[in-house]
Amino acid sequence: MRLKLEIYINQYLELWDYYGVIQVKRKGEVLFENAYGYANLEFGIRNEMNTRFSLASVSKQFTAFAVLLLHERHLIDIDTSAQLYLPPELNIDDSITIHHLLSHTSGLYNFYNFESDFFAGYNRMNYSQRDFFRLYFDHKPVEPPGTVYNYNNANYNLLAWIIEYVSGEAYADFIRNQLFLPLGMMDSDVDDGCKPIRNKSSNYVKDFDATIKSPYYNEKFSIGAGAVVSTCDDLYKWYACLRDRKILSRETYARFFNRNKNNYCYGLEYRQLHGTSRYAHGGDHLGISTYTQYNFDEDICILILSNNEAINQYRLGDAISELLYHVNVESPAKHKEVPIGENRLQEYCGTYLQDKIQIERINGKLYFTRFSGNLHIEIYPVGDGLFARRYSDQIEPYRFIKNEKGEMTFFGYPKLD
Repeated sequence: MRLKLEIYINQYLELWDYYGVIQVKRKGEVLFENAYGYANLEFGIRNEMNTRFSLASVSKQFTAFAVLLLHERHLIDIDTSAQLYLPPELNIDDSITIHHLLSHTSGLYNFYNFESDFFAGYNRMNYSQRDFFRLYFDHKPVEPPGTVYNYNNANYNLLAWIIEYVSGEAYADFIRNQLFLPLGMMDSDVDDGCKPIRNKSSNYVKDFDATIKSPYYNEKFSIGAGAVVSTCDDLYKWYACLRDRKILSRETYARFFNRNKNNYCYGLEYRQLHGTSRYAHGGDHLGISTYTQYNFDEDICILILSNNEAINQYRLGDAISELLYHVNVESPAKHKEVPIGENRLQEYCGTYLQDKIQIERINGKLYFTRFSGNLHIEIYPVGDGLFARRYSDQIEPYRFIKNEKGEMTFFGYPKLD
C-alpha cells in the first residue's frame, strides 16, 4: 500500500508545482508523508512536516465544535433563534436558528460572489465588525431559513460572534483555551493578520507564469469561517479527538455528525465510501488549498495542506481514499490541449464584469484577468468553449457559452465589449 500511494502521489505531483505537505495515517501508522516546495520563497525556506499552514474553510469544523460545546454547557440552544445570542446591534432575522447557521441553511445573502464588492475589495480594508455586518449581513434572508442549502461563509462569521458574545472571550482565545490547549495542539492558532505566527508558510499564486505572493486579504474578515493555522501533527490530534469522542458527550457528537441538507453535518461533509462513513472538508482561498478526510470506521486520516493553488486537493484526497480500498485509480493527467485558431481565441476576449472578470489575449496566450488587471491566470483550450488553467489542476474546465441572444457568456455574464 505504501508503494501504491507513493507512486500515485509522485505521479500526480510531477504534473504540478506543489507547495505543501501530505500525510496519510491508518490506525496511527504513517502510510505516507512528505513536504514539498517553499514555505517562504523570499528566504528560500522549504516546507517541512511541522510547517504551519492556513486552513481556510477547514477551520469551520473548529467553530462548529466550539458552538456545540456551548450548547452542551447550556449556554446556548442551537435549535433556537441565533438572534438571542448575538449583540443587540447585530440584528438578524429571528427565524434563523443556530442550527441553520451550522448547516448552511440560513438563507442569508451570500456575499462571496463576483458581483459583490466584498471579495478583493472591502475585504482588504480595515476591519470593523459593525460596518461589516451593516454592509453584508443586515438583509432579509434570500430564502426561507431551513429550506435551501447554500454554502456561505457568513453563517460561520456569525457563529464566531455568537461564541464571543456568549463566552465573553475573543474567538481566538476561546478556541485556544477550550480546544487547542486541552488537546495539546500547541502549534495551532487563529490568524488575525497582525500577530507573528512562528513557522507559518506564506501563500503564493501564479501571475502569468511567475510565482508571486497572493493578493492581500484581511484575515479578520475570516473569523469563524477560516483563519485557523495548524500543522499535520496537530490536525491528527484533532482527528483523534473526534474519533475517540473527547471533550463532548456522545449525545452532542450525534448532533455534530448528523447529516443535514446536501449531506452537510456541522463543519464537515458526509459521504459513504465502500460501506463506511467518511467525513471531509476542504478549504480554498487566495494561495490556500487544504483538505481533511476522516474515516473513523477504518481509522484513516488524510491531510493535505498547501500554500499555493497548484493542485486540486479534492481529486488527490479522493484518489488516496480509493487506493486505500484497493480500487484502481486512473493515472493522473492534465487536460489535453486542443489547438484552435487565432480568430476563435479572439472571440472569447473581452470584459464580462467590469474590473472583475476579463479575458485577454497577450502574446498569443489567453488569460483570465482578475483583481482589476493585477492577476493573470493563463487558460488554454481543451474543447469547444472549454478552457483549463495552465498551472493548476481543475476537475471541471471553465465554460464559455453563447446565450439565446448569441452573446458569449462566462460564468453566466455576457461579454460587454
